[in-house]
Amino acid sequence: MKYIEIDEELYRHIASKTERIGESASDILRRLLGLDVETVEAPAPKHISQPSIEAQQVNPTPNLNVSATSLTVDGLIDKDNLAEQKGAVGRFLFCLEAIYNATGQQFDQVLQVQGRDRLYFATSKESLLKASKSANPKEIGQSGFWVTTNNNTAKKRTILSEVLTQFGVDAAQIEQVVNHV
Repeated sequence: MKYIEIDEELYRHIASKTERIGESASDILRRLLGLDVETVEAPAPKHISQPSIEAQQVNPTPNLNVSATSLTVDGLIDKDNLAEQKGAVGRFLFCLEAIYNATGQQFDQVLQVQGRDRLYFATSKESLLKASKSANPKEIGQSGFWVTTNNNTAKKRTILSEVLTQFGVDAAQIEQVVNHV
């Protein structure tokens, strides 16, 4: 496997062409270039399963682990702290900020989580407001990423579930987290 460095604009373009969660950058480019995706003999390593790999990064995306006894995502989401958050929006933002803290630069994968006709994440408040005047965008901590918060609680859970799926969390662990939002 070879690694290339690309600028932010090109990365965003490639990421915007994602058709399914977990689609690798190689798969996206093969599809866009009209190359046969199934001709690749060896499966792509886990550390390039998302199109956000940086040239200097060769470590896999850290899997976020949820403990069955105390709700934690890699030790960052504590159920007591989560319970102290104000309402579903507060808990939703708290979880997203914890995921951001655990994943760092790879958090930009959340930009791939979108509705059919709706933008959920952006790097500016204005982008979300441009997509929907009623988005009620909130910044995720101090991350520079913004999320639409005017969805009902069930939709917030679905969005959070998709985000956790992006980072390799298994379904049982995802359920433990989203049921507390």
